[in-house]
Amino acid sequence: MYNSKIIGLGKYVPDNVVTNEDLSKMMDTNDEWITERTGIKERRWVEKGSGDTTATMGVKAAKMAIERAGIDKDAIDFIIFATLSPDMYFPGAGVQVQHALDIKTVGALDVRNQCSGFVYAISVADNFIKTGMYKNILVIGSELHSFGLDKTTRGRGVSVIFGDGAGAAILTREEDTTKGILSTHLHAQGEHAEELVLVAPGMGKRWVNDILEDNDPNDESYFPYMNGTFVFKNAVVRFSEVIMEGLMKNNLQVDDVDMLIPHQANLRIAQFIQKKFKLSDDQVFNNIQKYGNTTAASIPLALCEAWEEGKVKEGDTVVLAAFGSGFTWGSVIIKW
Repeated sequence: MYNSKIIGLGKYVPDNVVTNEDLSKMMDTNDEWITERTGIKERRWVEKGSGDTTATMGVKAAKMAIERAGIDKDAIDFIIFATLSPDMYFPGAGVQVQHALDIKTVGALDVRNQCSGFVYAISVADNFIKTGMYKNILVIGSELHSFGLDKTTRGRGVSVIFGDGAGAAILTREEDTTKGILSTHLHAQGEHAEELVLVAPGMGKRWVNDILEDNDPNDESYFPYMNGTFVFKNAVVRFSEVIMEGLMKNNLQVDDVDMLIPHQANLRIAQFIQKKFKLSDDQVFNNIQKYGNTTAASIPLALCEAWEEGKVKEGDTVVLAAFGSGFTWGSVIIKW
């Protein structure tokens, strides 16, 4: 039995910066309203015609991660791509990455677990490596939200939150089982699936045929819906539970945490968790202020930046935690 460890991290965000002031020109909102509720000051949105897509952003992040890992791309045995915003309804973005990187015919798996997508993807990769099935796995989280948002006053409760971007990690085999990913913990509660949802296009309720037939300009089923208060209340509970679950599994205390990287859903959620666990500012990393919520990309983006800034170092105990649509949530405990 092996452990897995992260040996390379990469990221990519579009050049186009969209500030809260910019949004106030599109809809009835303002910087104070957005900052007070979310902590977000700006986000990156892909400009049409730029060539950026969910897959291409993932490729750019992956190339950086591969270079930093110091391995050849052909050493990658498997690809896992986490996203809620694939370029196409099918096939998934993983095969696009395989083609773009010109990697031999390794398997490519897409994970559709929204905000928890990267945590779920890391867990899958970790278990593949632990069993000895694969040695080097590329894990990507990438999202392009901006093309699918309702950028009017009607949709402001959701559209001000989300941003575009990608992050990637290379996981490899680690024979020292005291290092690397110590454990992963995954949960779901499908009874709340419609509290944070995008209904259409979907075979079950509203497929493309229905949308075209009705031709209803007021149809909101193809825009994201979120019961913000309900999501917030559940998030703070589940975040706390799954962090403690991971620590207890590894006989760790909160004081042992060197860095907590929460999914960047809302700065107020991260601050609530930080206060509850009595963590210092040096023990929690947030970058939602400049990127918004990039769902599956948020944790790898934050992890990459924390590492780049020297805030994640060899020997550190690092905790990744996420909660999102589904509801799904999870944590990863790492000895860096």
